[in-house]
Amino acid sequence: MAIYQINKGINRSIEFKGLKAQYIGYLGGGLVALLVLFAILYITGVPVYLCILVLAAAGGGLFYQVFQLSNRYGEHGLMKKTAKRYIPGYLKFSSRKLFLHLKR
Repeated sequence: MAIYQINKGINRSIEFKGLKAQYIGYLGGGLVALLVLFAILYITGVPVYLCILVLAAAGGGLFYQVFQLSNRYGEHGLMKKTAKRYIPGYLKFSSRKLFLHLKR
């Protein structure tokens, strides 16, 4: 007798602590950018306490913005919003020939 394991939620998108889908990547990219910013500030001679203060403020803003986008637009909403900009306002045709040859 074989025992099969049931995998639930296979086609669902990933979620981590309330962040859905691409927002996890946005947060990861932002954190890498903050790490690079810290390195640049430290190498240029900015005091460590000031570096930490600047990065804490920027990191808090990053987390707030990403979670706000995730809650406002959801899993696919931000992609739909950016794709909507490329839809033309209207289409103009000089003849009806295109529509008369459509198959039913």
